[in-house]
Amino acid sequence: MTPAERPDAATVPAETLAALRETVRDGLPRAIAELSELVRIPSVSWDGFDPAHVQASAERTAELLRALEVFDEVLVDRAPGPDGALGQPAVLARRAPGAGRPTVLLYAHHDVQPPGADADWSSPPFEPTLRGDRLYGRGVADDKAGVMAHVAAIRAFMETSGEPEIGIVVFIEGEEEFGSRSFGALLERHRALLAADVIVVADSDNWAVDTPSLTVGLRGNATFSLTVSTLGHASHSGMYGGAVPDAMLATIALLATLHDADGAVAVDGLRSHEQVVPSIPEQRLRDEAGLLEGVRPIGRGELLHRLWAQPSVTVTGIDAPSVQNASNTLAPSITVKISARVAPGQSAGEAFAAIERHLRAHAPFGAHLDFGAIDLGEPFLVDTDGWAVDEALAAMHDAWGADPVQVGVGGSIPFIAQLAETFPTAQVLVTGVEDPHTRAHSPDESLHLGVFHRAILTEAVLLTRIQAHRVD
Repeated sequence: MTPAERPDAATVPAETLAALRETVRDGLPRAIAELSELVRIPSVSWDGFDPAHVQASAERTAELLRALEVFDEVLVDRAPGPDGALGQPAVLARRAPGAGRPTVLLYAHHDVQPPGADADWSSPPFEPTLRGDRLYGRGVADDKAGVMAHVAAIRAFMETSGEPEIGIVVFIEGEEEFGSRSFGALLERHRALLAADVIVVADSDNWAVDTPSLTVGLRGNATFSLTVSTLGHASHSGMYGGAVPDAMLATIALLATLHDADGAVAVDGLRSHEQVVPSIPEQRLRDEAGLLEGVRPIGRGELLHRLWAQPSVTVTGIDAPSVQNASNTLAPSITVKISARVAPGQSAGEAFAAIERHLRAHAPFGAHLDFGAIDLGEPFLVDTDGWAVDEALAAMHDAWGADPVQVGVGGSIPFIAQLAETFPTAQVLVTGVEDPHTRAHSPDESLHLGVFHRAILTEAVLLTRIQAHRVD
């Protein structure tokens, strides 16, 4: 059966779908212009970047929501993280439902990753630039397009259906790219405002530019810093090299034990999730990831199983003398940043403990190890049995004219597990505006405007479908 024929999916009249298509199409230039305004605000939430930009981004997002004239309240708020410091500003809005009607929570985030070096971009990272059918800029897809998909979808839904009967909640986070440190405190502070029957998280991707996806599985993460020390001070490499182990040698040897000869993770205690995945040709992986000629994929098993359901360990940074500043010295200490992805079905804490045991057991030459900046995020599996999944799949089919693919994602969105824990009866839907060539977090991040158009239409149709349900 097609998604539109699933047993719990509502029936949407053809004239309603036609009206939504026309409204979304006519509103697309405005949505792109408003998205471009948001992208021009460099709202990097990391330490070391001006927090005034994140505040400006939050205020502009709040203005967009107030302009819809549908919410009972719209507010900008900050909450403390685990260390007590205030997190970055989030935007929250709520409209109460009519009697017996469900409430839907729409999530996105307005903060962005650092842009990196401008020289790595084909156009300035915070100046949205159209090339072909793609709009380029930092945050243009991840996740300011998610913010605007919500705004534009609500606008189209209201223009087509009139005054909403469903409850609508919007939660636009301000520090997702910096670990969502105050997310839990915001949930606790605004539990009543955020309570919903359906949660739509617009922060994932699609199978292709012409095929939508509903994300049903996410890996968790365990990120930490590791300092490897062998000396109390630096020593002359000529005088002591060959007898004294330097920290660089110890670090390289230790990191090499994390993977076997195939590049598969070799850490006892890290588990995979057993699931069936679609087969894809290796060339697709090569094209999307940018593998150089002659470089082979790593790991074992189906490619998508490696990406969705197996653990991975990546060294994402090294603090060491640069090549330019290298002297003939034995380094006393080296610090690395390690990012591990945790397969669904295993807790992030258990995974980190396994990696820590492995590293301590394999420390070469008696090197000293210190762990810090530990950040854990849980994996998540979506329950696909609820009526909201039926409606989401049907809405995607309506908007894209193609059957959606239910996918796992190798990346992590840890706050989804927090949302599910806080609102255990809510049905969670993970959607997105990205595609395999978006390059989120990388130079030349881009948004395919056709995908953006269809994502807005999908959500507008989904809101229409949800309004056909009752929860009393």
